[in-house]
Amino acid sequence: MNINLDELNAAKGKKSGFVTLIGRPNVGKSTLMNHLIGQKIAITSSKPQTTRNRIQTVYTCEKGQIVFLDTPGIHKAKNKLGEYMVNVAERTLNEVDVILWLVEPGTFIGAGDQHIAGQLKKTNTPVVLIINKIDTVKKEDILKFMDAYRKIYHFAEIIPVSALRAQNLETVIDVIFKYLPYGPMFYDEDTVTDQPQRQIVAEMIREKALRCLDEEIPHGIAVSIDRMKERRDGMMFDIDAAIICERDSHKGIIIGKGGAMLKKIGSAARRDIENMLEAQVNLQLWVKVKKDWRDSDFMIKNFGYDKKEI
Repeated sequence: MNINLDELNAAKGKKSGFVTLIGRPNVGKSTLMNHLIGQKIAITSSKPQTTRNRIQTVYTCEKGQIVFLDTPGIHKAKNKLGEYMVNVAERTLNEVDVILWLVEPGTFIGAGDQHIAGQLKKTNTPVVLIINKIDTVKKEDILKFMDAYRKIYHFAEIIPVSALRAQNLETVIDVIFKYLPYGPMFYDEDTVTDQPQRQIVAEMIREKALRCLDEEIPHGIAVSIDRMKERRDGMMFDIDAAIICERDSHKGIIIGKGGAMLKKIGSAARRDIENMLEAQVNLQLWVKVKKDWRDSDFMIKNFGYDKKEI
């Protein structure tokens, strides 16, 4: 007797599907995804271009399973890395069941959001508008913001939230399931992400560098994990990592006076890595200069980005 898993899940009322988060850089996509999942997977900072890869995370509950794709922000590309990031974000639009478009509260809709609206008009995927950061505005103004966005696109739903304060996130989950098809789970119930540990570790180090360094430098940094080894007792990981920058002058700033900045980045990163690995971490950081790596296909691929997306 053949059992059809789709029919079985439909009978159980289980739904599953893929959801992408899009929006301009720095609108809170990674923060929203981390809060929805319940733990830190995607890195966050106040600087643009924080997310460079399409990070896949999994939310499972009694209703079914949502696979989230947190994409880089859609923006005007200035180099090969920028082109890669935009390609990743825009290609996802036709590959998913639901699109979550995150915006900040406001009635002025700039060129960046107008560009995204234009991209969305090329797809038939249901689009849910998420107006984020509502904790920063007056409640009576939220309806004005919703009306302003309704004029540029026909949304399936509009939901005001605060990702940072986890406000109204249950509504986001309920609405997503409303538009997902019935079907089988894609991952085991305890799966949270498909990202390799080494990649998450590299991103955690890059996050701390983004937060500690000046405005210009973070755009030109990457992190490579040269060694990551668990000791026999399982209580300690030895990790050697390099922060890659584009200029000799940046190297000195990243290291800091007497190595103070590098030590600050390493200490902050180690705490997050230990929480994720649930073990102690011996983290050794170096700084290397690779001139113009963001315009090199080889180096972009070498730092963990998919060649097919470049």
